[in-house]
Amino acid sequence: MEPDRPPTAPTGVTAVAGSATSVHVMWNQSTDDKGVERYEVLLDDKKVKEVPAERHMVDITGLRPGTEQVFTVRALDTAGNEGPASKRVSVTTPEQGPEDTRPPTAPAELTAESGGSRAATLTWTAAKDDEAVASYDIYQGDTKIHSAGGDSTSAVVTGLRPGTAYRFTVKARDGAGNVSPASPEAPLTTAGKGAPEAGAAPTELVATARHTGEGHYIDLTWVAPKTGGEVTEYQIRLDGKQDTSLVWGGEVPEGKAEYTFFVGKEDGVKHRVKLRAKLPDGTWGGFSPERTVVTGKE
Repeated sequence: MEPDRPPTAPTGVTAVAGSATSVHVMWNQSTDDKGVERYEVLLDDKKVKEVPAERHMVDITGLRPGTEQVFTVRALDTAGNEGPASKRVSVTTPEQGPEDTRPPTAPAELTAESGGSRAATLTWTAAKDDEAVASYDIYQGDTKIHSAGGDSTSAVVTGLRPGTAYRFTVKARDGAGNVSPASPEAPLTTAGKGAPEAGAAPTELVATARHTGEGHYIDLTWVAPKTGGEVTEYQIRLDGKQDTSLVWGGEVPEGKAEYTFFVGKEDGVKHRVKLRAKLPDGTWGGFSPERTVVTGKE
């Protein structure tokens, strides 16, 4: 009997300072042959938090102000197998300023736009604070579901249910941990099951044919979708069929990404190509616009 395999390492781990003493850690779900049971969050290689498998984010509190914090995340499966730790991510908490009891103003003009059946893009007008806004907390009803940096005015929320009504609000938080009043509510109903997943799609896709002594290649460049976290995996469709999955093993490119793949040795062959990103909740975003290239025409 083949032994149980441990879960994969979580990808797309990000850490956002919520205040001088707290950090919001997020990650993409791991996979396992039996099922992930829980995640452990480690600070400087020591476990500081444990959450069930359905959660992919957590607030770490009680941290020292003005200090670099280094986090990793690992998954454990239902058989007790411990997966490898994610890559290390660091964030520096803000310095603790003078005593501050005044909260930021409420974010304004919140809007929510559906991105298919499982995602939504939220945008808002920045809050104001006598010191500085450290982060924004996004709520679905009374439940906090996401955090964004203090310089953000948009975020993508994933993991929603098809054909479901939601109400979102956003609150601002300063370095002292003071929380603003909630923004006005932004209602949204996701598209029904089976609707095109138009949201969170890669943009600015460029496909170019290139020939070498070995044959023909297609060079791709694109800009990753905004998901509120790192995009570490893409699915590439060639001529209407899945051709390959691209997984970043190291640092995820910032800004434009690029990838090259082999398509054969014959000249004059027309190919259609597009790609989509795997979102932090494990679902797939929308496809980019499709591009057409012809081998031998460079």
